[in-house]
Amino acid sequence: MLKYLGKRVGRSLLTLVIILTIVFCLLRLMPIEGYFPNFEKMTPQQIQVGLQEMGLTDPLPVQIIRFFGDLVRGDLGTSRIYRANVPVSEVLSDKVPVSIKLGILSMIVSLCVGLPMGALMARYKFRFFDRLGTLFIVCIQAIPAAVYYLYIQLYGTQLLNVGLLFDIHNPKYWILPVFSMSLNNIAFYGMWLRRYMVDESNKDYVKLAKAKGISESGVMFKHIFRNAFVPLAQYVPTAFLNTVIGSIYIESLYSIPGMGGLLVTVIKKHDNTMVQGIVLLYACVGVLGLLLGDLLMVLLDPRISLGKKEGDR
Repeated sequence: MLKYLGKRVGRSLLTLVIILTIVFCLLRLMPIEGYFPNFEKMTPQQIQVGLQEMGLTDPLPVQIIRFFGDLVRGDLGTSRIYRANVPVSEVLSDKVPVSIKLGILSMIVSLCVGLPMGALMARYKFRFFDRLGTLFIVCIQAIPAAVYYLYIQLYGTQLLNVGLLFDIHNPKYWILPVFSMSLNNIAFYGMWLRRYMVDESNKDYVKLAKAKGISESGVMFKHIFRNAFVPLAQYVPTAFLNTVIGSIYIESLYSIPGMGGLLVTVIKKHDNTMVQGIVLLYACVGVLGLLLGDLLMVLLDPRISLGKKEGDR
């Protein structure tokens, strides 16, 4: 287990290095306006001096090494456009908690609704509840998310009697964004849990349990659900990343002061240093989610040994 964990951590760090290197190189191809808030008023000489002070005239390999050296010391750089001469870490410290809170609330709603829905769909296969859940899943997957997000905002604000501008201190303003962000994961959990539970219900141990006189509901929720949830568990940490990424549009739609709206803003303003910092956070969450997913499977099912070659993925 420890050997596998060490390999996965090493691969995760290598993945982060590759992602950040690619992003760093791509941002160096962007116009240099992203490093100067008053670019239009600056002379060529001032621009050249500024580039030299930031080390942007050095060879690209030297810049990359310096970037990772600063990163190891916890220095994400300094914002040049969004908030001039303010450290990126200071800007993100106000935004990250909002996005994380939004993502956690959405995940709680997704798990509390999606898992029971999938279990009930499997329990009452081909009946009314199963058909109703299937209709919901098809609609969520077939209709572009931006369409029903707009309808939820349009009619939800009227129903709840709230404004379009987000109020972080009013709990009513959290309902629509959290509900919107949870829809995709509800459909995902419901669809796959139903599929896994239906597959498990055809196995021999289920037939044996029924032959011993255990009720169908007891077999379904005590044995089938537990075994069916194991392969689904690896996607739970990763789904948190998907929820946070989905918040890019949701936060912009509701004017939420989180990371998603910030990413859109800094890209528009060509604040390259801020873009690097936000991409770093997204990459860390994604890689960590994959690692935690594997570990969660081991905790739920001790039969899985990720230390063996066949357990690696």
